[in-house]
Amino acid sequence: MRSIAFCLGAGLLALGSPAALAADYTAAEPGFWQRSRDNVEATWRSDRYELYVPAVTWHNRAFYDRAKIDSFNERPWGLGFGRYRYDADGDWHALYAMAFLDSHKDVEPFVGYAYQKTWRPLDGWRLGAGFTAGVTARSDYSYIPLPAVLPLVSVEYRRLALQATYIPGGHNNGNVLFAWLRWQLD
Repeated sequence: MRSIAFCLGAGLLALGSPAALAADYTAAEPGFWQRSRDNVEATWRSDRYELYVPAVTWHNRAFYDRAKIDSFNERPWGLGFGRYRYDADGDWHALYAMAFLDSHKDVEPFVGYAYQKTWRPLDGWRLGAGFTAGVTARSDYSYIPLPAVLPLVSVEYRRLALQATYIPGGHNNGNVLFAWLRWQLD
């Protein structure tokens, strides 16, 4: 028993004192959830706003029957509004709400957070790739709130962006490219 206690004690001494261990722990980088919370909070506090105008809903013809395609709406009239910011690395963050006409011409709301890693290939131009995570509700699911995490890409020139996501799916559902214009108001 003494040898076990000695080994444990020696191991703790090799690692450092409990106070030193605590100091090392608090000096460590924040974890994923803390960074996520900090990003959402900083974006919420931003005083920069943008407008979203849905542009197109394209149903991937490789996954749909012709009759389904013919019955779908691919003009998603709607509007959205959000707060955005660029972080110290120049990456884009936003909190937003958007409502538009879905494939069945029913209103579909979406509320979420978005992040894009941003590259600047030319003066005034930005390319972005990232994700959006949020909640939507659809008439064909009785407007039950549905969580969604989707890819996000954009091509931007100064204050105007064409932004898009792809909703995966199976045969005759999902597999939709949804694109909108994003205008930074300030």
